[in-house]
Amino acid sequence: MSPAPSGLAGLSERVFQAVVFDNDGTLIDSTPAVDRSWARWAAERDIPQHRLSGFHGVPALAIATALVPEHQLSDAIARIHELELADLDDVLPLPGAAAALAALGDRCAIATSATRALALLRLRAAGLQPPAVLVTVDDVRNGKPDPEPYLLAASRLGVDPARCLVVEDAPSGIAAAAAAGCTTIAVTTTTPAAELAADAVIDTLAQLRWIVTDGGIRVAPADQESSGR
Repeated sequence: MSPAPSGLAGLSERVFQAVVFDNDGTLIDSTPAVDRSWARWAAERDIPQHRLSGFHGVPALAIATALVPEHQLSDAIARIHELELADLDDVLPLPGAAAALAALGDRCAIATSATRALALLRLRAAGLQPPAVLVTVDDVRNGKPDPEPYLLAASRLGVDPARCLVVEDAPSGIAAAAAAGCTTIAVTTTTPAAELAADAVIDTLAQLRWIVTDGGIRVAPADQESSGR
C-alpha cells in the first residue's frame, strides 16, 4: 500500500455539501471498552486473542462470522452486544469532535459499524450530541468495507456522495467511503498513517477548522486564518 498524503493535501480548496463521520476512533475514544468486551468474548469461547486483530471498523456480525461456527453465531452475537452495552467506562470524546459536530450541524452525519443502541450510548457517555442522520449497522444489509453505509448517509443527507467528505480512522471505513465515491480524511487515532489510504491524513479533528457557508463546506488547518470565502 502506498503511503497516504499527509495533511490536507489540497482538500482545503474543495467545497463539499456534507461531512460524514465514523464514530468509534474518529469522534469518540472507545478503544479500552471495545478491547475489554471483545477480549472477554474471545476468552469465553477459547478464541486466541491474536485472532481479533485486523477487524477494527468491521461490524460485529462479520467478526463473529469469521471466528465462530455457524451454529454458535446467534449466541455469539447476542453476547458481544450484551458485553459492549454494559461497558461504557473510559469512553471519551476525541479532540475536535464536539467542535466539528457543532460547526456542521445538520450538514453532517455519522455512519458507524455499531448498533444504534450502542452508538447512542457511547455518544452520550462521551458527552456528544449525535446529528439528525445516524446510520448504524441496523440500517444496512452490508456493513463496512461495503459502501452501503456511506451511500445511505449521503442519501439521507440529500447530497451526492461525490460531494461528501468522510472522516475515518479505519482501513475498512476508508475503503467503504472510497467505494461510495466520497473524499476521505483519515485520523491516526487507532491506525498508523502508512496503513490509511485516504485522500489526506491528520492526527485528530482538532487540527481542522470547518468553514460553513451557504455555498458549502470547506475544511482548513485549525491555525489558518479564514479567507472569508
